Amino acid sequence: MNKTIRAFGIFSGGLDSLLSARILMDQGIEPTLVAFTSPFFPPDQARAGAAQLGLPLTEVDMYPELLALIKNPPHGLGRNLNPCIDCHALMFQKAGQLLDESGQPGFLFSGEVQGQRPMSQNPNALKTVAKQSGRRELILRPLSAKIMSLTEAEEKGWVDREKLLNLSGRGRRPQMDLAAHYGLKVPPPAGGCLLTDVGYAKRFKWLLRQAPAGSPSGWPPARLAEMLKRGRLFTPNAPAATPQPQGQASPEPVQWLIVGRNQADNQALTALLRDGDTIFHLEGAPGPTVVAPNLGSPIETATLNLGRDLAVAYGDHASAPEARVRIDAIGGPSTEHKTTASKPADWEKFMVKFD
Repeated sequence: MNKTIRAFGIFSGGLDSLLSARILMDQGIEPTLVAFTSPFFPPDQARAGAAQLGLPLTEVDMYPELLALIKNPPHGLGRNLNPCIDCHALMFQKAGQLLDESGQPGFLFSGEVQGQRPMSQNPNALKTVAKQSGRRELILRPLSAKIMSLTEAEEKGWVDREKLLNLSGRGRRPQMDLAAHYGLKVPPPAGGCLLTDVGYAKRFKWLLRQAPAGSPSGWPPARLAEMLKRGRLFTPNAPAATPQPQGQASPEPVQWLIVGRNQADNQALTALLRDGDTIFHLEGAPGPTVVAPNLGSPIETATLNLGRDLAVAYGDHASAPEARVRIDAIGGPSTEHKTTASKPADWEKFMVKFD
């Protein structure tokens, strides 16, 4: 392997990024795989892909910078809340910084295929990403390189252009055939970026409007963005989840609770707990994890009462007229309360609707 030339790749672990790295390995280059992480795209698939290639993986948290782009995207948002062009440019910027820090000559690469995604991977979009990144001459896209302009890596002979590909469009057969040639296991289709998901985008827009007074520009913190993926959302006064008409103020921020829907949700919510959060558990029977995250002010009585009622309503208290709920203040005391049994329908009016 040529360890003099460094190749830093934006690596998701999807089929295209796997193949791009493998093509470079065929040319004697040992790629440095970089997975950019956030609540919207976790690193799980990238970790599996790096393991399949036998290469180490560098993980870089880009949530703070990405959050700023969501709020003010220079090149606009996609159909939902996705600043794809600016996000991809940011990834190349940060990969370029890693290359600079290595102190060695090299280039950047990705698994992008021209025309595969009509909005973010059309020729103009790819050129805009490269220009915006400030690293245009360094960016190689091995799967489509032969239908793109010559890059520095090709001009200097670090890679052989003739051994790169000329893929375009949305078809996947060439990639599948190449994966078989290399003996690579084709990863299952991933969910992609959650900012492109209409349901999650509505939730995150709502969360953006819930910034407490005096909150920093980095609102909301990443863990709250993670919590939005993990259950049903409730507030004591069920504010509207839809954006306000032009010129009207957003609703006042409110305290809110999230109710786990299954064991995976419950475990994930528990892992996200921090000091100041409040958690509700049904005692003596299976039930959801209900969390009121700490938003910087003391939890209100209405929020406590609703959290207790939700723990019972979504739990398995059989036909008992009463149930017991333990309320744990993380970093503080625990209390136990008897609560009249109820059903989810009794509390649906407090569920935040995102229609």
